[in-house]
Amino acid sequence: MTYYNKLVKSGLRPSRRTILKGLGASAAVSTLALPGYARAETAGKIKMGYITPATGPLGLFGETDGYTVQKIRDLLGGKLQSANGKTYEIEILERDSQSNPNKSAEITGNLILNDEVHLIVPASTTDTILPAAEQSELYETPCISAGAPWQAVVFPRGGGKQTFEWTNHFFWGLDEALNTFVGLWNQLETNKKVGMLFPQNIDGETWGNEEYGLPAPTRKAGYEVVVPGYFQPRTNDFSAQISEFKKQGCEIIGGITYPDDLKTFVTQCNQQGYKPKAITVAAALLFPGGVEAMGPLGNGMSSEVWWTPAFPFKSSLTGQVSNDIAAQWEVDTKRQWTQPLGYSHALLEVAIDILKRSSDPLSREANRDAMVATDLQTLVGHIKFDGSPHKNICKTPIFGGQWVKGDKWPYDLKIVDNTVNQLFAPQQKIQAIVW
Repeated sequence: MTYYNKLVKSGLRPSRRTILKGLGASAAVSTLALPGYARAETAGKIKMGYITPATGPLGLFGETDGYTVQKIRDLLGGKLQSANGKTYEIEILERDSQSNPNKSAEITGNLILNDEVHLIVPASTTDTILPAAEQSELYETPCISAGAPWQAVVFPRGGGKQTFEWTNHFFWGLDEALNTFVGLWNQLETNKKVGMLFPQNIDGETWGNEEYGLPAPTRKAGYEVVVPGYFQPRTNDFSAQISEFKKQGCEIIGGITYPDDLKTFVTQCNQQGYKPKAITVAAALLFPGGVEAMGPLGNGMSSEVWWTPAFPFKSSLTGQVSNDIAAQWEVDTKRQWTQPLGYSHALLEVAIDILKRSSDPLSREANRDAMVATDLQTLVGHIKFDGSPHKNICKTPIFGGQWVKGDKWPYDLKIVDNTVNQLFAPQQKIQAIVW
């Protein structure tokens, strides 16, 4: 049973002040009792809780978080100058959700109630963000997040009309992803039959939803959709899905999978003689490592694109453009740039900006107000919560990309569709997969 089914809220919602009153009193007594205790020269210590899927099946999403957090720590030097004229210590507490929604809920609760953080920052994937946001809303703590389609963060919590007081999020939406997928497929000569892969989890349930997920809008765009049932994550047998796709003559595969599942699926497609012209799935094809793991079968895979070095924006923290950030990562880590890198940086840009602008960064209420008032140009675009498409959401750019054989690295991700955002022209046209 997932966190979402287990989550039970009591009829009485204790306020943050009530919960922390006893904790705060005992902490004060123990502090005053310390011999030689001296008040710090700063106005106090700000604590930020940064939650990432550093390990587990979603670990590739969190690959850049620890690196970026340390870069920002070094940049700040442990201090933050607030707009109120005071200087504070700042501590970023990193926690690993282990790709597990139950763990994310647990550590968020601990960060709020025991570590008494002033801002929660869950970085990427619904399994990390959604439970952290629920806990933050429950315990009245500001939470800023990115790295999951906005509908996946809003709709499971009461639908599009439900708004929140403590949790804001920036990312593109499922509708933009659909338009990007269609933009990719429209460039190919196909029979417009799309087989869809959805895992049996919160991401699959969101992307596969008939009301706001991919199937209904895909049909509306003129494509026939085949959904042969959801698969269990980390399955070792896609024979039933492949058989149905072959039977229905699907020349395109769309949906969402994780890297290990897609590798298994593509390998078995090749073994069973099923050779679609396009395989375009969310999540699994974001990462060079996931594509490289498929060997020669990785060539021609396509997906949505969150961020690339081609993005033209500058960091509000360092002044670097996206190409600089990507190049620095490759020099420092000896690994190819990866899409979450841009969002790891941008999320910290927004978090630091919130604390800098807050009238009192040691006040959760003041930080919430500063979060709502965010108006910042970041590495992934302009972040402002202006009520569209939802009170707590800011949409960011998305493109369509295809993996092709590279020069410096085994595969390069090329922008091949700008249907949704025309920030820059496509680098080339999409090509059908050559099996």
